[in-house]
Amino acid sequence: MSLIRRTGSWWSVTSTRARWTAVGASVLVLGLLTTSVIVWTSPANPINEAVAAVSKEQIQQDKVLAERNALLSQVIALQKQLTNSKLSLTASKAQLATIQQQLWSAQGALDAAQTASVAVKAPARKPTSKPAAVTAALTVPTKAQIMAPTSRYFGLYTDQAPFNWASFNGVGVKIGSQPNAVGYFGGWDQNFRGDVVKAAWQRNTLPVLTWESRPIGAANNQIAAPEYSLPKIIGDPAAGVPGSFDAYLHQYAKDIVASGLPLGIRLDHEMNGSWYPWAEDDGKGNAINGNRAGDYAKMWQHVHDIFEQEGANSLVVWVWAPNIVNNLPASHQASAYLDGLYPGEKYVDVVGLSGYLRPAYKPENDFTFDYTFGASLKELRRITSKPILLAEIGASETGGHKVAWINSLFAALAKPENKDIIGFSWFNLAVTTYTEGELATNDWRIESRPDSLAAFSTGLAGAGDNFILKPAK
Repeated sequence: MSLIRRTGSWWSVTSTRARWTAVGASVLVLGLLTTSVIVWTSPANPINEAVAAVSKEQIQQDKVLAERNALLSQVIALQKQLTNSKLSLTASKAQLATIQQQLWSAQGALDAAQTASVAVKAPARKPTSKPAAVTAALTVPTKAQIMAPTSRYFGLYTDQAPFNWASFNGVGVKIGSQPNAVGYFGGWDQNFRGDVVKAAWQRNTLPVLTWESRPIGAANNQIAAPEYSLPKIIGDPAAGVPGSFDAYLHQYAKDIVASGLPLGIRLDHEMNGSWYPWAEDDGKGNAINGNRAGDYAKMWQHVHDIFEQEGANSLVVWVWAPNIVNNLPASHQASAYLDGLYPGEKYVDVVGLSGYLRPAYKPENDFTFDYTFGASLKELRRITSKPILLAEIGASETGGHKVAWINSLFAALAKPENKDIIGFSWFNLAVTTYTEGELATNDWRIESRPDSLAAFSTGLAGAGDNFILKPAK
């Protein structure tokens, strides 16, 4: 077998082809290497992204850990500061009271400036091409006229009035008559709002403030408010110890005087119940919020006296308004108990009631005005002959008795024996609360159903001279 000598390489027949093939392979390998370098160094490379994500996660964890450690250090420092601050708590409270007084004074001055145009015309200006605008004086009734109105009051509580009148106006349009009183709530962490009182009177509407001696944001079921207990409000006048809120009350009264506008104030209402921190006891002999028997009347007198010192009582119609007695504890239904809560004739201008058609209904409830208000009106008339305002009323749709109750309301108001009732304010909201341990929604609104709205509109329109109201716009 003869051997043949080959002149090329194993992958090519000839040496020329072998060289070209080698060059091609080199180019191919170089291309692959370049591509690999580009892929591995690219930001979009998934492997690089994964590695970067892990690194970022570790960095973030380290950052969070560092922040946590810093916060822990702050907590420890704050705890030390708190311990030290307790030693100077009395001085801090005094300083806070001074600052708060300055704040009230500044706010009072601001409100006074905003309402000064009520009784004063705009100052004269130099002649211009157009006559200068003049602020018309606002005509408001006197306190005596408010207490003896020519028309009964039809008032509303809505979700916003008198701060915003949209819903208030909307209800009036549905009824066909414009309410002539507005009820609203305020707390003792708020300054007097002369602007909203002015806004009400610009509509010829009586503003009635339900003034609660607690913060405005307090929960309705919160009866423990030790900073607002009746003894703290009263202080110890015999020993020369002022009440904790005397500075606030003086400033509030001054701001009312500065406004020059009258209003009703329903101070700490439903005091004969057991659900507010100004109640004296729970009906079982247990004190509420550190209050003592007789403290409520003393508190009322104390507030009234401060307003008298500032000259504000000529503008304030004081409305003393307990709750209807029907569902109260037996001890709170007694005449002697209500007597102990009455501040006295010279401290009250109008007496009122809160009363609702409210479930759960007792078997004897016949869904009439007399059942709801009869016994309580008898008590008020026994105590005093002052005008009566049904200061907060409403009816639930539960059970289907609302229309009958509304019809009974207007029929009763037309009777001669109820001529001393100068009006009512309807709580026009739907509210979800606990009733006898169960969470339930009561729709108190006049327009809760078409038949309820129709009954109310008909009753109001048929009241004749009892309610002289303007048509709603």
